[in-house]
Amino acid sequence: MKFAFIINPYSAKKNYQPFLESLSKKVENPLYIVSRSLEDTDDFIRRHWDDVDVFVAVGGDGTISVVAQKLINTKKILAVFPAGSGNGFSNETNFNKNISRLLAKIEAEKFRTIDTFMVNEHFSINVSGTGFDGKVVKEFEKTDRGFKNYIKVSIQTFFKYKPIKIKFLEENYKQYNGKYLMLNIANTRQFGNNAYIAPMASKSDGLVDLVLVKKFPLTYSPFFAFRMFTKRLKDDDYVTYLPVSEIDFKVNTKTWHIDGEFKKIKSPVKIKVLPKSLRILV
Repeated sequence: MKFAFIINPYSAKKNYQPFLESLSKKVENPLYIVSRSLEDTDDFIRRHWDDVDVFVAVGGDGTISVVAQKLINTKKILAVFPAGSGNGFSNETNFNKNISRLLAKIEAEKFRTIDTFMVNEHFSINVSGTGFDGKVVKEFEKTDRGFKNYIKVSIQTFFKYKPIKIKFLEENYKQYNGKYLMLNIANTRQFGNNAYIAPMASKSDGLVDLVLVKKFPLTYSPFFAFRMFTKRLKDDDYVTYLPVSEIDFKVNTKTWHIDGEFKKIKSPVKIKVLPKSLRILV
């Protein structure tokens, strides 16, 4: 299969040159673009559509999502070289920073088909959400990124963040109306950095896990963190899981993150799964 690399130069602290050097040692005249805009990516994929089978996104979840959106419901295959802050999607799909292993996967020509989903008009592949974590991403983007900065921003935001109000539009979900610290839509299990917000989520079951988290007391924080990093989060007094294929609701904030990238999204919000819509390399 023929392959091409789409590199986000702003990922991984703008340190993409070592990747290019390693790639050039293993592949003669590799086809790639150092993409500095959405337009660059769109144009590159369009120009090479007919002669490329596998498009490799080099970056974090946001980069992967941008590339994946161009490939949904086609025969083109997505592959990943993780170079982001959290790398949630690549962790969940067994991609790592070993170029030789990635090239071997391409040579094996095996793929699987997974679900993706929409938040209104916004495409998502991994985990998206609003409330506390949407605010965290907004503030996190003002830093130099990195896991330590994410934890720092999370702690600072937690103490001053007021819960959001959610109102579901379908009768059978109205019992869940109320105030929440955050709402997440999980197609895979983790945000990134092995923080498992939805340990039971599957990327190929035609559903996403809607995760409702109430604001909890400070004494519960260590338990929440421990359970999240050990894949043990489950329904309790503060956490509710709703597996859905489609759902509509209103929320009194526009602050969202889509696969870790800050977005403003107006209510009402419609979540819709796109079942088996994306081919990924295995």
